[in-house]
Amino acid sequence: MTTNISIFDTTLRDGTQGEGISLSADDKLKIAQKLDALGVHYIEGGNPGSNSKDIEFFQRIKAFNLNAKITAFGSTRRKNSLAEQDASLVRIAESGVPAATLVGKSWDFHVHTALQTTLEENLSMIYDSVAFLKRNGMEALFDAEHFFDGYKNNPEYAISVLKKAQDAGANWLVLCDTNGGTLPGEIHEIVSRVSHELTTPVGIHTHNDCELAVANSLAAVQAGARQVQGTINGYGERCGNANLCSIIPNLQIKMNYNVLPEEKLRTLTGTARYVSEIANVHMPVGQAYVGNAAFAHKGGIHVSAIMKDSKTYEHIQPELVGNKQRILVSELAGQSNIISKAQELGLDVNANNEKTKKIMDQIKELEHQGYQFEGADASLELLLREAFGGVAKEIFKVESFKMLVEKTNGQMISEAIVKINVDGQQVYTAAEGNGPVNALDNALRKALVQFYPNIEHIHLSDYKVRVIDEKDATAAKVRVLIESTGLDNTWSTVGVSNNVIEASWEALVDSIRYALLNMVKIDSTHNDPLDRIGLVNH
Repeated sequence: MTTNISIFDTTLRDGTQGEGISLSADDKLKIAQKLDALGVHYIEGGNPGSNSKDIEFFQRIKAFNLNAKITAFGSTRRKNSLAEQDASLVRIAESGVPAATLVGKSWDFHVHTALQTTLEENLSMIYDSVAFLKRNGMEALFDAEHFFDGYKNNPEYAISVLKKAQDAGANWLVLCDTNGGTLPGEIHEIVSRVSHELTTPVGIHTHNDCELAVANSLAAVQAGARQVQGTINGYGERCGNANLCSIIPNLQIKMNYNVLPEEKLRTLTGTARYVSEIANVHMPVGQAYVGNAAFAHKGGIHVSAIMKDSKTYEHIQPELVGNKQRILVSELAGQSNIISKAQELGLDVNANNEKTKKIMDQIKELEHQGYQFEGADASLELLLREAFGGVAKEIFKVESFKMLVEKTNGQMISEAIVKINVDGQQVYTAAEGNGPVNALDNALRKALVQFYPNIEHIHLSDYKVRVIDEKDATAAKVRVLIESTGLDNTWSTVGVSNNVIEASWEALVDSIRYALLNMVKIDSTHNDPLDRIGLVNH
C-alpha cells in the first residue's frame, strides 16, 4: 500500500465560508501561488460560475502555470435533467481546469429532505455528472457529502452512492464528515470498510465542530485514505475545516507518510502566516506547529532544561516546519530565561552577573505594574540592551510632547507637537493625524526623518488597548501593544499608563527606537549614534 498522501487544499473555497473572511480575486491568486510553492497537490479555486470573483480567478490563474492542479467545484446535475444541459457543469467543463470536484448526497435523509427526490434519481444524478466530467477529459473527484452520517443511518445506500461514482469513472471518492460530529474511532472503522470494498482511491474531508477534524483526518489515513482535504489554518464554515497546518506535519513527521518534500515543509509556518495576513485574520498564538507560541518557553524550569537540550520540552525541531524557538520573559521567568534571551541578542551575560538578578527584579516589578513583555519582544530587547550595555547612547531623547484634540465643523482634528534631541540638536515639530496616536506617530517621524531617512519604510500594523483594572472605570490603567512592520520584519512594543495617550506614546517611541537600532550597523570606530552607514544626510 502506498505511503504517498495527496493534499487537496480548499482554502480558496471552504476557507472563504468562514465568518469574517472575504478574499478578492487578487487575494486568491496570491494565496494560490503561495500554496503551490508549499507543494500541495490540488488547489480548489471555487465554482467557475457562482460569482464574479471566482470567474475572474479561473480566467487569470491560467497564466501562472502552477505545478498544483487547479480544481473547480460544483454539484451534481439537477434532478430530472441532463448533465449536458446543466449550466454549472457546462461552466466547469469550459473553465479549462484539469480537475473538478462534484459534491453529491450520500445520506438518504438529505436526498428526501434537501433534494426532495428519490434515492434512485440521486444515484443517476451522481453517475451522469461524474461521467460528464470524464467525457470532457477531466479528472473527477466525488465528494460524498454527509457520508458518515449517511453511513450510520443507511450503510448500504451510502456505499451504493460511492459505487455509482466509481462506475462513472471517478478518480477519487472523498468521504465527507460535513457536520463534523463523527468520532475518530468511527471514522477509522467506516473508512476501513470503504477502502476494502472499493477499488477507487479514497479521500477524507472533515469539519471541526467537535474539535476533531485533524484527528479524524489522521484516523482516515491510517484506515486507508490517500487524499486529505482541508484548509490553511483550519478556516471554514462554523468551527472550521481540517487544519492542514497540523495535518501535514503530523502525517509526515510523526506518521512517516510522504506528503511534501522536506524543503517545502520548512515553508509551512511562512505559508500559514502569509495566508492569515491576506485573509486579515490573526492566527492564534498557540496554534500547533506554526503559531508564534508553538515553541515558546516561559517557565524558568522549562527554559533551564531547554538550554541544555531542546528535546526536553519540544516534540520536534521548530525549523522542520519553518518556525523557531522563543524564550519568553515575564514575572514567571527564572534566571535561565534572562540569560537565554540576552545571549540571543549577543550580550555577554552569565548566571553570576549581578546585572542579571537586577534586570530580573526590574522585569517582575514592571509586569506587576501591568507591562507584559511576552507579547512585546522589542520592548524587552531594549530593556536588556540598556541593562547589559548593548546600546552606547540614546539614539534620540524625547524632551516633551503636546497633544491637541478639537472638533471643528463636525470634524475631529488631532495635532501633536513633539520636541526631541538628536545628539545635541534640538528638533521641534508638529503634525496632524486621524487620531491622537496617528498624529504623534506622524510628528515623531517628521522630526526624525531628516536624520534617519529609512524610517519612512516603517509603519504601524496593529494597535491594541487593554484595560488592566476594570474596576477603576475610566480612570483605569491601560496597556497598549503596538505592532510595527518594516524591513522584512515585524516587532511589538508595550506601554502602560493611567493615560492612554502616554501609554501609546511609550509604545510608539520604543517601536521607533527598536527599528533604528536594528536597521543599521553602528560604526565600531565611533560612539556617535548619528554616524551610521546610509542614514545620515551629511
